[in-house]
Amino acid sequence: MYNFRIMATQKITVRSPATSANMGPGFDSLGIALDVWNSVTVHERNDLNINVLVTGKGEGELSSGRDNLVFQSFSRLFEEIGEVVPDVLLECDNQIELARGMGSSSASLAAGLFAANEYSGAPLTINELVQIAAEMEGHPDNVAPALLGGMQIGIYEEGQLITASVPIPDNLSAVLYVPNVPMPTDEARTLLKPLVARADAVYNIGRVALIVQAMATGELDNLRYATQDMLHQPDRQGIFFPMKNIIKAAMDAGARGAFLSGSGSSVLAFCVDREYTVGYEMADAGMKSGLDGEIVVTQPTDKGTYVIQ
Repeated sequence: MYNFRIMATQKITVRSPATSANMGPGFDSLGIALDVWNSVTVHERNDLNINVLVTGKGEGELSSGRDNLVFQSFSRLFEEIGEVVPDVLLECDNQIELARGMGSSSASLAAGLFAANEYSGAPLTINELVQIAAEMEGHPDNVAPALLGGMQIGIYEEGQLITASVPIPDNLSAVLYVPNVPMPTDEARTLLKPLVARADAVYNIGRVALIVQAMATGELDNLRYATQDMLHQPDRQGIFFPMKNIIKAAMDAGARGAFLSGSGSSVLAFCVDREYTVGYEMADAGMKSGLDGEIVVTQPTDKGTYVIQ
């Protein structure tokens, strides 16, 4: 841990939520914000020879220099508005696991952009920040809920990102089984086939429609079918063999729906009750497949990235 002295005339703290992308069938298009948070504090001046101070998840692992993703996104905002990047220390307290399909990189992008926008007097709108974050991430399914909160649909039309929010039932909770092994997004994406069968596309189209209907109406029994997928989970099963067993264990224990969170390695189950039973059974299935991990019981949040007053 560094000991440092802040000589600040300005300090801003923002919080950004974890997210779960794809939600089963909504590959690169659906995502939901979760009540697990990273925070970033911008200190105007400091006497450390570093740009980023990391505590929590990633401490001692993530870069403390300008190549840190939070600093990159913080800098990107100033490039967008044509201003010089200020000399700051970004103090990051991370509660989101890295490389586990919980949107840690999107939370970093969201927090850095949002903090820089606040620092510079909010020259850009939240929708402009989402557009920039999606360009940096490569797809909108994590960054849209990270910045906007809730469940978000993201699509592109002639290069312009269009988002739409989906209401979430108040009684919905989320149980994540988080293995102790990462699944890097780039590696998981290289497994995907360049072409898909029409039958598989139709399979997913119907389920995307059904998951939106289930959330909007509260008819959560349909999540059993609506969280199924044929476009990415079968391919990723090839490097994450326990996935099917963990999903089955969650459903057998009373989950309404379950799926690989993002590109993994976490598996998320939606519940309205029996959360700890579901979590226990998911962990047991993981253990029987040779995995260790932890259970995170949380809920979706309608709140996106925001400033702590």
